[in-house]
Amino acid sequence: MIEFKLVRLLKNEPYSAYKKCSQVTVQELKCMYGIYQKYYANTRYEIFERDFLEKTGVFLILEPKNKQIVGFSTVMERDFVVNGKAHHAFFSGDTIIEKEYWGNRALTRAMFRYIVSFKIRYPLKPIYWILISKGFKTYLLLANNFYSYYPHYNEKHPHLKDFVESYCHQYFSEYYEKSTGLLNFGDDYQPLKADVAPITDDVREKNFKIAFFEDKNPTWVDGTELACIGELRWSDLYRYVNRFLSKNTSESKYDSKNRYKNRALQIASDSNSKVA
Repeated sequence: MIEFKLVRLLKNEPYSAYKKCSQVTVQELKCMYGIYQKYYANTRYEIFERDFLEKTGVFLILEPKNKQIVGFSTVMERDFVVNGKAHHAFFSGDTIIEKEYWGNRALTRAMFRYIVSFKIRYPLKPIYWILISKGFKTYLLLANNFYSYYPHYNEKHPHLKDFVESYCHQYFSEYYEKSTGLLNFGDDYQPLKADVAPITDDVREKNFKIAFFEDKNPTWVDGTELACIGELRWSDLYRYVNRFLSKNTSESKYDSKNRYKNRALQIASDSNSKVA
């Protein structure tokens, strides 16, 4: 699936394309690795290539003038079992975009088209997006675009906790820590470089979702991953589209922000009381 390239070219905006991994050329893979190693530490091409070949496909973000790859996100389709029942899911792997293109919505548009096509294959059942996030930008892809997801800053959708735990036990049992909801792949894992997307006091203050991410994954700088899940039904897709057709900011979102801030302050107060 390819976006309307002429429209993006006229607007001088990146566009996206989805490819099966078997269709990706060696040159394209090396270009992706060149971007990857700019932003991640402890990288090796052999590991990157092996992980890539295990995936189903990849979203490519392309610069409109010369069609150069400026970002990508890999995806793997696989089912998982919860309480003896199989569920359909797609899992997001490595996701990185060149810094000068941060904020562009090409990846979001590409994922939406993919999600719709995936949902059509399973029209009578909910589908699930599984992702593990070692940086807040990946978490925001979920928190900014899904209605039903976990972990949620306002403690919504607790039923999804069993789903993400079941997935991690089935595919990452060696690395998953149930008490924290984090995956720790050890010292040889590839963390984000410290200067790529730091979480500063200003960032925490301006975006409560980022503050929540750091609260749930305080060791993200060491490469630990926060296990997350999004649930999609037809009603969620409708609400997703409606969100982008409306420019109004809902009051409930503002209230939720304040509730999370108040809860964070209460936790800090309780911790200080215990230390005292």
